[in-house]
Amino acid sequence: MADAPAPPLADPAPPPRPLPARRNVAVLVLAQAVLGAQMPMIFTIGGLAGQSLAPNPCWATLPISLIVLGSMLSATPLSALMQRYGRRAGFALGAAGGAAGGAVGALGLWQGSFALFLAGALLTGIYMSAQGFYRFAAADTADAAFRPKAISWVMAGGLVSAVVGPQLVKVTAEAMAVPFLGTYLAVIALNLGGAFLFLGLDIPRPPRPAPGAARGRTRTELLKSPAIAVAVICASVSYALMNLVMTSTPLAVVGCGFDKGDAADVVSAHVLAMFAPSFFTGHLIARFGAERIVAVGLAILAAAGAVALSGVALEQFFLALVLLGIGWNFGFIGATAMLTAAHGPEERGRLQGLNDMIVFGSVTLASFASGGLMNCAGGTTEAGWQAVNLFMLPFLVLAGGALIWFTLRPKSA
Repeated sequence: MADAPAPPLADPAPPPRPLPARRNVAVLVLAQAVLGAQMPMIFTIGGLAGQSLAPNPCWATLPISLIVLGSMLSATPLSALMQRYGRRAGFALGAAGGAAGGAVGALGLWQGSFALFLAGALLTGIYMSAQGFYRFAAADTADAAFRPKAISWVMAGGLVSAVVGPQLVKVTAEAMAVPFLGTYLAVIALNLGGAFLFLGLDIPRPPRPAPGAARGRTRTELLKSPAIAVAVICASVSYALMNLVMTSTPLAVVGCGFDKGDAADVVSAHVLAMFAPSFFTGHLIARFGAERIVAVGLAILAAAGAVALSGVALEQFFLALVLLGIGWNFGFIGATAMLTAAHGPEERGRLQGLNDMIVFGSVTLASFASGGLMNCAGGTTEAGWQAVNLFMLPFLVLAGGALIWFTLRPKSA
């Protein structure tokens, strides 16, 4: 009897060779440092610029909210594009979106148009979404032992952006007749120059499955996996609460009598705290497990809220925002490590796009809530700041409860 025909196979993979995981990590660290500087720049001045253009003070943080909305809307298309054409194409598109967002935002400032300024913010979200995939790209060519460290080191590249971004704000915010126009021109330059870094990436595209080959689980099936569901919840809560508080911080600092330079310094300290732990977060995850590190991150986020509620002295702003950054680092990187260990290569684009759409959707809602709570709750800056930080509590309970359920459930489940 003739042998049965072989089942269809995926496109043949390239010949086995050592993949340049460390070189890719180095490129992504540089991209995080150079291109990533635009995010603390925009988050420092976005609310202040919005306040100067918005017809209603309750809309002051709307530009930042639209950046995050743009990230949410871009996540799935960008992930699909990278699944088909590779990481380099997706990251180049992200830099183009950042440059376009900076240009339209600058035009909005020049013409005093809040609508144009919002359109630029929405385009900037394309870059923010692409930046979110740097951590996944770091894991693409890393083995299981190196993967948490690769993710962590790429996040550590944000240390440079934490220093460079706010300092560029100080130099450029009042450099031109139109306030903040120079900052947005600097954002354009960062994107155009930083895009060339991605020429150094060497990450193979996932092989395309042949007709009839296994394509992995559907999005619904993926979300039914306890490990994936809990990772998505913890990542969403960690990122959303960080954004909730950070979005309102410049308005709170300036509204409490401090100057724009103080606001930039507080944001700089916060972003440093977001990325400085990355030098050892991966080692901690490898030693203690991702779930424990996520739990520590959620506890530190709660401590940040408690400090913020204790008063509005400048040192309290600094301490609260430093704790907020550390809590985000542990919670978000730990959840990312949980996620990358819970899916196969054929599910990569589907799950990563879905994850970031949910994460940035949550961050979008938090960003919208931040502006309303800060400017329209209680009538004073102090009351608005307290409302922002009290809003953290139910979401910390949600993420903590999900994590406890996951760790206590029977292993056989």
